Amino acid sequence: MPLLGDFYQAVTKGKKVVFWWIGPEENWQNVYCAFENEQMVGKGQVEVIHVVRDGFPQESKHTIYLNLKVLPKRESDYELYKELYEKLYNRALELKQLLSANYQTILCVGNFRTEVRNNQFFVEEKGFKHLNTLYTMKRDLKKRIESVNLVQPELHWEYWKMSSIEEEKEYLEVEAEIWPDAALGINRLRDYKNNKFWTSITIRDKGAIIASAMAWQEDEMGVIEEVFVRKHWRKQGIAKFLLTTALTYLKEKGLKGAKLMVDTENEKALNLYKSVGFEVTDEENRFFIELNC
Repeated sequence: MPLLGDFYQAVTKGKKVVFWWIGPEENWQNVYCAFENEQMVGKGQVEVIHVVRDGFPQESKHTIYLNLKVLPKRESDYELYKELYEKLYNRALELKQLLSANYQTILCVGNFRTEVRNNQFFVEEKGFKHLNTLYTMKRDLKKRIESVNLVQPELHWEYWKMSSIEEEKEYLEVEAEIWPDAALGINRLRDYKNNKFWTSITIRDKGAIIASAMAWQEDEMGVIEEVFVRKHWRKQGIAKFLLTTALTYLKEKGLKGAKLMVDTENEKALNLYKSVGFEVTDEENRFFIELNC
């Protein structure tokens, strides 16, 4: 897809943007592109990120995200934005019909703070409200990684591949307990598993999952996601063990750096990540509207 490659190079040249790749063919129905004179001038796509299962608290909400980019020379062309946004919004309404009607759905967008024009369009033109702000934190894997051991002899850890549907469900049940309002879901889990070098570092007590983290390669960078420790086991050095194990794993795969994301207001997580060498590099603002139609 040379036109998409050219578009990506133009949009990202000299600056950082939140850019989604179109993904596998089954996702193409959620992608919309604008062309002029045989050139791609804009691209947008939409995806269901979080599905609330029946039985969760009534205040829980389904989450659909969109990503919309235009060529730098068209960043002030809100008519182009509007044309693509209308397609994305209508597709989001279609996707909403596939979700449980027992819960509300929000439509969200995330951009780096420096993507000023894009953020202005959603806030000023479409009435999006602030949802949260995330830091991107990065860690140089060429630097020494502290060796951290599990001090609890009853705990067992492994690189867990979740090879069966039953194992995936076992993981998702625990993960949903940790983040009931933003549970991963089977589709996103499998998207993660498709990444190069994907693994889950999972800790168990008497066979039960008590902590976990995921790691994989994305572009040329290592990624760490889904770091959690169940309540009874917190403040015992387990999260630090997960992080240093994940960093060592990525370094052994030949990667030079690793990244993760964290809510800017989560001071405990920020301090934890800094303690193992992560530094804040970027800030992403996320916005939302209620998808009521």
